[in-house]
Amino acid sequence: MPHFTTSDGLNIYYEDQGDGLPILCLPGLTRTTADFDYVTPHLAGNRVIKIDYRGRGQSDFDENWQNYNLQVEGRDVLELLGHLGIAKTAILGTSRGGMIGMGLAAAAKDRLLGVALNDIGPEIDPRGIAFIMVYLGRNPASKTHEEAAAALKHVFQDFDDVPDERWLREAQKNYTQTDEGLQITYDPKLREATEAMASQPAMDLWPFFDAMNGLPVACIRGANSQLFTQDTLDKMKDRRPDMVTAVVPGRGHVPFLDEPEAVKALHTWVEQMK
Repeated sequence: MPHFTTSDGLNIYYEDQGDGLPILCLPGLTRTTADFDYVTPHLAGNRVIKIDYRGRGQSDFDENWQNYNLQVEGRDVLELLGHLGIAKTAILGTSRGGMIGMGLAAAAKDRLLGVALNDIGPEIDPRGIAFIMVYLGRNPASKTHEEAAAALKHVFQDFDDVPDERWLREAQKNYTQTDEGLQITYDPKLREATEAMASQPAMDLWPFFDAMNGLPVACIRGANSQLFTQDTLDKMKDRRPDMVTAVVPGRGHVPFLDEPEAVKALHTWVEQMK
């Protein structure tokens, strides 16, 4: 399995498949490369690269949980590009991944071809953060993937018309079966890192969004998202009238990205970079 070693000695897992325009997929806070399995077939004809951040999935956990932050994770992304010999890449960022993408636009714009944001923007609704904190860093009460799938379907009621097999896949992607029950696929200390970040004064992310000026940008929102509001998306469109946008009905935080609205937006965005 492909790994590279960061400048501070951690082994980071990544996937790299296909040829053509490089698209680096950056997952959400607790997620892994598997989050992009649904959209990968729709990105055929491009070079699709995925990463497990430090402390997630098949990457090493960091002994210092304070390194679970956007700056260090952004540095890891740039080091992965160096490892692969990629001078410029497009970024497809889900939630936290989109925040990293905006940060890279401010810090290393010359390495970017464009940025697509999945259910994230420069303003984050506190309701979404509160919901995430309910489960962050904790193993589920469910003992099997089947039980977890049923629980996910019940908890994520802002998602409509999702087949049971999709909820089962979500459970299998995000929890590991053990003799003691299900375990999360990331370092539980990510909770401490998130609490520490939340205790600090909120950072103004609009300059990071504006840093993407001149780059092709797309933004996809789940119509029922509690973290990324329609008002924020409207403000973004006012600043970037050329931004490709899509609102996916029947989806909360975050769209799976294989919905027709999301696929159409991503295809339009990719064509702008070719």
